[in-house]
Amino acid sequence: MSDIYAGRTPADPGTRARVAALLTGWDQRIFRSAANRHWPGAGPVLPRLSRSANHGLLWFGAAAGIALLGRDQRSRRAALRGVASLAVASATINTVGKRSVRRRRPVLDAVPMIRQLKRQPITTSFPSGHAASAAAFATGVALESKGWGALVAPVAFSVAASRVYTGVHFPSDVLVGAALGVGAAYAVRGIVPTRSQLPSPGRPHAQAPELPEGDGMVIVVNRAAGSSDTAGALRDSLPLAEFVECEPEEVNTELEKAAEHCVALGVVGGDGTVNRAAVVAARHRLPLAVFPGGTLNHFAYDLGIENPQDTCRAMAAGDAVRVDLGRFTGPDGTSGHFLNTFSLGVYPELVRVREHWAPRIGGWPAGVVAASKVLRGQHQLQAEFDGRHRSLWMLFAGNGIYQRFGFTPGHRLDLADGLLDVRVVHGGSFPSLRLLAAAAAGPLSRSPVHAAERMRRLRITGIAPGTPLAFDGEVAESPVELTIDKANEALTVYRPRAFQ
Repeated sequence: MSDIYAGRTPADPGTRARVAALLTGWDQRIFRSAANRHWPGAGPVLPRLSRSANHGLLWFGAAAGIALLGRDQRSRRAALRGVASLAVASATINTVGKRSVRRRRPVLDAVPMIRQLKRQPITTSFPSGHAASAAAFATGVALESKGWGALVAPVAFSVAASRVYTGVHFPSDVLVGAALGVGAAYAVRGIVPTRSQLPSPGRPHAQAPELPEGDGMVIVVNRAAGSSDTAGALRDSLPLAEFVECEPEEVNTELEKAAEHCVALGVVGGDGTVNRAAVVAARHRLPLAVFPGGTLNHFAYDLGIENPQDTCRAMAAGDAVRVDLGRFTGPDGTSGHFLNTFSLGVYPELVRVREHWAPRIGGWPAGVVAASKVLRGQHQLQAEFDGRHRSLWMLFAGNGIYQRFGFTPGHRLDLADGLLDVRVVHGGSFPSLRLLAAAAAGPLSRSPVHAAERMRRLRITGIAPGTPLAFDGEVAESPVELTIDKANEALTVYRPRAFQ
């Protein structure tokens, strides 16, 4: 029996020791070669760069810079994914890596004093936490944005190289640390897919004219949406398009004028402006080109449009889809449409307070102020569903099924599913906790404080007079009765075929 299994016995301790000695010898030789080599220009740079990466400070600063300078969803996602990847890599290295292999730091005899760090690290050497963090951050950024990744990669490589240059790590420490960092970034992607992994949004495909230079298109620009810079850049990309810049109160009039003589209607602005353009385009059976230029651009984002050039690319190829329009109607003639969301209860008041403060303190701080103010008061909605009187904190109806839900709407993978994503937060004490519970839950969930269902039509009666409603960021007064449904595939809109 021993002869049969003789070929399967593991390598003897002597073989393992020889292999370990061989690898250690290579490590030592490469380390000493690097220490003895002259690196032009590296002396004043690499030690400082190495210190700046302590505790991830360099990468947190880089993430903030990417988010601020990029000014688009892709840049913000890249920054967030980079930080998340760094956090996973750092936790893995510090809790598992350094405790598993207690390797001593290199002896600094061969490293010139001018290169050595003033404060030597006291943790074990294997693997390199700095290299892991650098590789994780750069890989996470690159998975979302190749452009930002290309800018970050040389810095990450320099940080990793600086650990050998300053003598605090062996080359193998850096290589293994970098490999773990890359693995951490891909592990994060396995949990939270990147934008490029998601299916191309919108269906079904629709016929739309190819307009590579905008010939025959009229683009209405809402000046109040902060869209002037976007319009200026578009004039270069679409030299044959007609541009009409106007104030908010003139948007509807200009859209109607444009619809009478254009082959495709374009709009630059946020969700509220896009909503008005969508209604006009659907009524005149015109394809709509959405150029995101407002504070909130949820509809454009769900279409795969993150910047105006994405729309220009779709127009050049004639790539378009048909999407649903949500709508609400009342017995007194009140009616409206929504591309994203409709709501009753506290959310319209959140929108109202946020819009009041946003011009003074900015969008996100205004949202915090609005939530703090509204949730302290008694603002429960009184209404009837299926003949039963109910007290609610909020009723939300999404145009299509949202993958996530909170104060900021999540993302939709299908904009023509014929369904309403209806979510209700029941009345009672502790509204903030109830809203958080609803935010954590997904479609088709149900609990004592909230419920979520997929519906094609919803009727609400007995709404208290003066109750506000909100749709796509706009606020109005609700009638006493409402019917909410959808106009299926009512709008044709340009959108890029695949994420870039």
